[in-house]
Amino acid sequence: MTHHEYHPGPARGARAEKKEGDKWTLVLVRELRHPPAQVWDAITDPAQLREWAPYEIEGSLTEPGTVQLTWVGTPTPLPATVTRVEAPHVLEYGDMRWNLEAMPGGTRLTLWADIDKRFISWGAAGWHLAFDVLDQLLGGRPIGRIAGSDAMKFADWKRLTVEYARDFGIQPHP
Repeated sequence: MTHHEYHPGPARGARAEKKEGDKWTLVLVRELRHPPAQVWDAITDPAQLREWAPYEIEGSLTEPGTVQLTWVGTPTPLPATVTRVEAPHVLEYGDMRWNLEAMPGGTRLTLWADIDKRFISWGAAGWHLAFDVLDQLLGGRPIGRIAGSDAMKFADWKRLTVEYARDFGIQPHP
């Protein structure tokens, strides 16, 4: 699979909410042209997550319990507790909460992810790429996962981080 012909659009659908200290919550909203059940499968099935998400999961995201979450480029898995599962609408585990809302023609996907303020524009850019890859995958046009150091080498990475930093009113992480 290749993503050399993929070019992401401008920064959109993200906001930053301040928490305590340097912790912030990144909120990303993306409207997908696919039904909630299909999107739900893509955010809960470990095999599908490996195709688009910036991490891999060992364990089940479809019931409360503990899973192992491994971020791309990080060799050590981290335990994450699945605390809420309301298929196909709400999923919470670790520092992430997903909401899927049916809308005409598809699903409004919202992700809340806790993140250090220094990396919030990177996180927004990374999730932007991941959601684009997800949309292509669900549409039957897989372009391959763009995550970790591959995302940072991607031609539009710098542009997206600068655009999101501007939207959030912060300086981009160097």
